[in-house]
Amino acid sequence: MKSKYCLFVFLVFTSILFSQSKMELIYSDNFDKDWSNWNVEFEKPETSSLKIMDGKLDVSTSIGATIWFKNQLSGNIMITYDVIVVEDGCTFDRVSDMNAFWMATDPSVPNAIKRDGKFASYDNLNLYYAGVGGHYNTYSRFRKYKGIDDKSILKEYSDKEHLLVGNKLYSVKIIVNKGHIQYFLNGELYWDFQDEKPYEKGFFGFRTSKSHQQFDNFKVFEIE
Repeated sequence: MKSKYCLFVFLVFTSILFSQSKMELIYSDNFDKDWSNWNVEFEKPETSSLKIMDGKLDVSTSIGATIWFKNQLSGNIMITYDVIVVEDGCTFDRVSDMNAFWMATDPSVPNAIKRDGKFASYDNLNLYYAGVGGHYNTYSRFRKYKGIDDKSILKEYSDKEHLLVGNKLYSVKIIVNKGHIQYFLNGELYWDFQDEKPYEKGFFGFRTSKSHQQFDNFKVFEIE
């Protein structure tokens, strides 16, 4: 009981501090016209697609895919976006892998990332990773990649409440603030991690595998 009370007090205190912070919108993309702000890495481009559909970024992939935001991010930031995992009976409409990379860098090439879409090809990057509904929607995991094939699981869920529902609108919020890493889904705090050696810059990417997803309302705020 005491530990739950301490956690509650911590979350309230954190919320108060964050609410007092000033935020400035520095990037946004509503996908009204094109996807020129993004680089795509498909493991099998011949059987995958990326297009704008009804004002959303529509991604259908036969296997691994990462869609990188072209601008490198740095400092204290908040990333928000909406996503739907489409379940409509099409070939790749698998409710699984609503994932994301952020603060990602390549130790050998600091200002760019170039991979082939295979999940294992990112193992030697530095980054934070959220995998919601991974492995056929059986678990949700948070990891920190350390650039040396070290991607330890920091926290994992396998209960139904933390897995995916097809055709449901999810609002994602990711906060990086002075080494404090938080991931919210529809207002619920999934992961809360104070990093003693935080990544202070890097790229953001939508990540998925054998799934059909639609993204919208992407925004990046600078936390002052």
